[in-house]
Amino acid sequence: MTALLVRRILRLLIVAIGVSVVTFSILQASGDPVSLIMPEAPEADRAALRAALGLNDPLPLQFVRFVGNAAVGNFGHSFFHRTPALPLVLERMPPTLTLTVLSLGLALLVSIPVGILSAVRRGSLLDHATTVVVFLGQSMPVFWTGIMLILLFAVQWRFLPVSGWNDWWSAVLPALTLGSFSAPLLLRIVRSSMLDVIHLDYVRTARAKGLSEWFVICRHALTNAALPLVTVAGLQFGLLLGGAVITETVFAVPGVGRLIVGAIRQLDFPVVQASVFVLAMIIVTVNFAVDLLYIYLNPQVRVR
Repeated sequence: MTALLVRRILRLLIVAIGVSVVTFSILQASGDPVSLIMPEAPEADRAALRAALGLNDPLPLQFVRFVGNAAVGNFGHSFFHRTPALPLVLERMPPTLTLTVLSLGLALLVSIPVGILSAVRRGSLLDHATTVVVFLGQSMPVFWTGIMLILLFAVQWRFLPVSGWNDWWSAVLPALTLGSFSAPLLLRIVRSSMLDVIHLDYVRTARAKGLSEWFVICRHALTNAALPLVTVAGLQFGLLLGGAVITETVFAVPGVGRLIVGAIRQLDFPVVQASVFVLAMIIVTVNFAVDLLYIYLNPQVRVR
C-alpha cells in the first residue's frame, strides 16, 4: 500500500514537470508578447521591455528561472493585468470548479439510476430509448447544446438568465450543457458494468437468501459495477474542467476558461503558465483520489 502511494506521488511530480516543459515550449514558439503589449512603440522601447521581462535570455535559462519561481508559487506578473499571475488564476478558479463539480454531479445523478434500470430491463422500451438518447447526447457538440439551451430556456421561456455568474440560477444552464456531454458516456458505463455482474454467482446467491431485488442490485451488484464508473468519472472530471473553457465562453462565466482564452490571444505567458499548471495539478490530484477510492472498492489492488 505504501509503495503504491509513493509511486502515485512520484507520478504526480513527473506530470508536473512534463506540464511545465510542454507549456513553456509551446508558449515560446507562439510569438512575441511585446509586439502585442506595445504594437506601435519604437523598436528601442520594445527591446528595453524584452530585456526587462527576461525574454532576451537563452531559453534554457528562462526555463530554469520559470521552474525555480514556479516551485515557490511565483509565475510572474501578468503582462496585461499588471498583477501576480497565480492569485489572478486562483481568483477565477471557484466558478470553474463549481461548474465542473455541478456538471459531473448532474451527470452521475442521471446516469446511475437510468443505467441500472436499462440493465435490469434489458431489451425493454426503456433500454432502447436509453440507447437512442446516449447516441444523441454523444453526437452533440457542447457549444451547440449551450446555444440551444440559451434559446429555449433563456430567450423563449425566460426561465433562466442568459449569461453571467450572479447566483445559483446562473449555473443551471452551463451545468446542464457540460452535464449533457458526460451523462451519455457514464450511462453506457453503468449499463455495461451492471450487465456484467447481475448474472454472476454472488448476485444469484443474494437473491436466494430472500433479499429484495433492489437491495441485491444496489448493495451487491452496484458495488462491483462501480469500479469502472469511478475510473471513467475521474477522467471525465478532467475533460469537464477543460471543456469549461468553451462553456464559459458561451455563457460569459468569469472563470479560468475565459481567462485562458484571453491570455492566449494576448500571449500573456505568466497567466497561461499559471492557469495550465493549476488545472493540471487539480486533474492529477483528482486522479490520485480516484486511485485511492479504487483501492478501497477493490482490495485486490493492494496485493498486486
